[in-house]
Amino acid sequence: MKALILVGGFGTRLRPLTLSLPKPLVDFANKPMILHQIEALKAIGVSEVVLAINYQPEVMLNFLKDFEEKLGIKITCSQETEPLGTAGPLALARDKLIDDSGEPFFVLNSDVISEYPLKEMIEFHKSHGGEASIMVTKVDEPSKYGVVVMEEKTGQVEKFVEKPKLFVGNKINAGIYLLNPSVLDRIELRPTSIEKEVFPKIAAEKKLYAMVLPGFWMDIGQPKDYITGLRLYLDSLRKKSSPKLASGAHIVGNVIVDETAKIGEGCLIGPDVAIGPGCVVEPGVRLSRCTVMRGVRIKKHACVSSSIIGWHSTIGQWARVENMTILGEDVHVCDEIYTNGGVILPHKEIKSSILKPEIVM
Repeated sequence: MKALILVGGFGTRLRPLTLSLPKPLVDFANKPMILHQIEALKAIGVSEVVLAINYQPEVMLNFLKDFEEKLGIKITCSQETEPLGTAGPLALARDKLIDDSGEPFFVLNSDVISEYPLKEMIEFHKSHGGEASIMVTKVDEPSKYGVVVMEEKTGQVEKFVEKPKLFVGNKINAGIYLLNPSVLDRIELRPTSIEKEVFPKIAAEKKLYAMVLPGFWMDIGQPKDYITGLRLYLDSLRKKSSPKLASGAHIVGNVIVDETAKIGEGCLIGPDVAIGPGCVVEPGVRLSRCTVMRGVRIKKHACVSSSIIGWHSTIGQWARVENMTILGEDVHVCDEIYTNGGVILPHKEIKSSILKPEIVM
C-alpha cells in the first residue's frame, strides 16, 4: 500500500519554530510531527510514503533518509512549483500513487495528530464498497469548521456545510482519507481543493463514506493547539499504560522525558510536559503544560508553563515564562526575566521582561 502526506506550505502559524525547520520536522512529543504518521502507516503495511511538498524538499528528504532505513519504508517527494491546494498534489503525484495492484491509498494532512486507526479504516473502506473513505471527528464548536453531514448507520456522506450558522451536525473532516485510484481521474492538475471540489462530487454520487474517528484528534499547526494536542497525546499514552511516561516523586500527571535529559533535585515537572534529548533542567525548576526541545538548559528555580521552548535555548535563573511564549531556536532568556506570551525569533537574547504578548524580532 501507498500513502501521500500533504506537507504543503511554509508553516507560518508555527513560527518562529518553522524558521529553523520545515513544520513536519518540528518536534512533537519528542519526535518530528511527520514521524508519528509515517510510523502509523508503516505499522499497517504501507510500503511507500510520498510527501507532497512545495518548500525545502531537500531538508525534508535528507532528514528522513535516516528514518527510511530505520523503519524500512520508502519515502519520496512530489514537489509542487506552485501551491496546488489539497487536491492538486494528488494529480501531481499520480504516477507515484498508482500501481498494478489497484489498491486504495491513504492521504493524510501533516498537521493532524491522533491515534491513527488506519487498520480499522481499511476494513471500513472494504465493507462499504464506495470510492472514498474519510475520517471525521466530533467537535464542540462545529460553526468554526466545515461540517460533514452523514447517514449515521452506514456512514454515507450526504453533503458538506462550510461554517454552518445553524446546527447541522458536529462531525468535521479529520484530514485522513482512504481513496480508490479512480478518485485520481476526478482531479485536474491545477490548484484545487479536495474538500470543496472533489469530495462533494463523490458524495453526490453516493460513493463517499465517513468513519467516526475513535480517540483524540488535533490539528497541531498553531501553538495553542500544539499544547492542547500534547495533552491529548500524553493522555492517550496514559490510557494505554505506556512505558514512555515518566514516573517519580518530582513528576505530576503525564510527562515524557528523553533518557538523555538530566533533571536536578527539587524540581516539579508536569502535568503535560515533554522534555527532549540532551536537555538540562537545574534544581528547583517548575515545568507544566510545555514542550522543551533538544539541548535546552533551564536554570535554577525558573518556571515555565503553557509555552514551547525551541532547540538549544536557555532560560535564566528565577525566570518566568508563560502564557503561550514561543522561543525560536537558540534564544537566551536572562536571569529573573518575565515573559508573558512573547514570540521570540531565533538567536535572540532577552534582557528585559515582556509584559504583554508581542513578537520580538
